[in-house]
Amino acid sequence: MKKVIKTDKAPKAIGPYSQAILTTYGHFLFISGVLPINPETNEIVEGGIREQTKQVMKNIFSILETQEINFDNIIRCDVFLTDLNNFQAFNEEYSKFFKNNNYPARVTVEVSKLPKNALIEIAVIAGM
Repeated sequence: MKKVIKTDKAPKAIGPYSQAILTTYGHFLFISGVLPINPETNEIVEGGIREQTKQVMKNIFSILETQEINFDNIIRCDVFLTDLNNFQAFNEEYSKFFKNNNYPARVTVEVSKLPKNALIEIAVIAGM
């Protein structure tokens, strides 16, 4: 009914969860919350919200790539920011990853803290 998806091109899980789960009934890929971690160093990338957004999106792409899909397949993103004052800069970077304004549905909320003191985390649902 489900298949665990793993890739070394994205950060390893920092807790008891999988990077992603592929459902065999309905063909959806559920990607756990992705942090702006460089998978080679296992550290949060330096810089502000722009650099961290780019890294999160690269990490998401690495997971999508394991199933030979891309950002066009994303149905929904849940975005967690530690400061909604970063909303505009986040949107500017985020939008660069979607062609022809093919944006998924999205929720964006401010949270008090994220793991490893990240500024951003994104969870994704993609269709196959």
